[in-house]
Amino acid sequence: MSFKLIGAVFIICGCGLIGFKTSASYRAEEYDLRQLISALDYMVCELSYRRSALPDLCCLIGKERNGRIGKLFENLAKELSAQISPDVQSCLASAAATSGPLSKKVQQAICIMGSSLGRFDLEGQLQGLESVRVYCRDQLDNLAKDRDVRLRSYQTLGLCAGAALAILFV
Repeated sequence: MSFKLIGAVFIICGCGLIGFKTSASYRAEEYDLRQLISALDYMVCELSYRRSALPDLCCLIGKERNGRIGKLFENLAKELSAQISPDVQSCLASAAATSGPLSKKVQQAICIMGSSLGRFDLEGQLQGLESVRVYCRDQLDNLAKDRDVRLRSYQTLGLCAGAALAILFV
């Protein structure tokens, strides 16, 4: 009987952890989008006033930002400086692959950003960065809508699923 009880506790805890992990990944996605928006704001200001070279700009952003977005820009600066890939989009894809797991929304934003960086004149690049910023803000607004209810639901659902499985197995 005690083995069944221990097994039931493990099942409930395991399913509960899945619910809490889902909530944590949701928060991490929001954090990454906020970091990307902040990086884009910095890029727009830096390009408008100093007109810094793209590798130098990415290196600055990589040093100032935390987490996966900071690592992404550090890797992008290295890729651009090494000039292994022929264009910025290829360098950005390579940097994203080595920066750790990024959410689909952040990957889509990076793909949009790669399509305009380094291809157009200053005004074209600023417009491209603005379109990425608008996309990120829309995605962030969608994530923030009913966030507390959604996160609580994920956590509750994980615990309830664990309890249901424990009842079925015991």
